[in-house]
Amino acid sequence: MHKTVMVVDDNEVDLFVAEFVLQKNSFSKKIVCVPSAMDALDYLKENENNPDDLPELIFLDINMPLMSGFDFLEEYAKLSDNIKKHCIIMMLTTSLNENDRKKAEENRYVFSFMNKPLDQHKIEDINKKIPG
Repeated sequence: MHKTVMVVDDNEVDLFVAEFVLQKNSFSKKIVCVPSAMDALDYLKENENNPDDLPELIFLDINMPLMSGFDFLEEYAKLSDNIKKHCIIMMLTTSLNENDRKKAEENRYVFSFMNKPLDQHKIEDINKKIPG
């Protein structure tokens, strides 16, 4: 079981589904759900010196208003190493655009690219790759 995970998504239904699946599968002790990339960055900065509150995994949506998932990654790159060494980013999206997949896979901070919704099968795959 992971200590803390974060879900970043502007869609309330997708946030609810992700949180439900994570809880149902006892994936993490703490689940932080935020509705925007800006809120996610604020959370990370606020908890920079609290490693137990930094998420081990960040499930990041691509298509969000004001700041997309890719915009988040640009700002994330500027954060301290103290933050980045704790977090693994998983892009979780409805995008079928092959350019989005390629762009995500080329980003050094993105561990994996998955299509929504988050489900038990995807959770099991993640646990095989990144044990809690």
